[in-house]
Amino acid sequence: MLPLNPWEHQSAVKALYAKCVESVCEKHHITRMELDILLFLANNPRYDTAADIIEIRYLSKSQVSASIKILELEGYLQKNYAPGNRKTAHLAIREKASGIIADGRAAQEKFMAIMFREIPQEDIEIMKKCNARMLRNIYGYLKPGQGTL
Repeated sequence: MLPLNPWEHQSAVKALYAKCVESVCEKHHITRMELDILLFLANNPRYDTAADIIEIRYLSKSQVSASIKILELEGYLQKNYAPGNRKTAHLAIREKASGIIADGRAAQEKFMAIMFREIPQEDIEIMKKCNARMLRNIYGYLKPGQGTL
């Protein structure tokens, strides 16, 4: 048993992140989901499809699809298709979204600065390693056909 269960505090972490990014959404008149999609694409360029966003972020297909449609209509995203494959749309961020992404990244940096204030870098490195191991365990367990210890 963990002396402190970090999962009991995930709501507080989510609330802090929401507080850090809310001004970005208000400034640019976009939803949190739209901001999350833009930042995901900007921060993870090798994952550029709606399916990637849904799978990696565990978001609902309907919400992601609706938000992508709005971002495309507003000129923030562009869909590109590989030759001979009109099924999979690769999402490209357009120049018009650069201000949103810059503000979003600044909000993410503020969030991280608050979270890691007064924590030594060597402890942060240990946390990164532990988090990577935990995520491998989680994703391995959640894979279809897995889920056993």
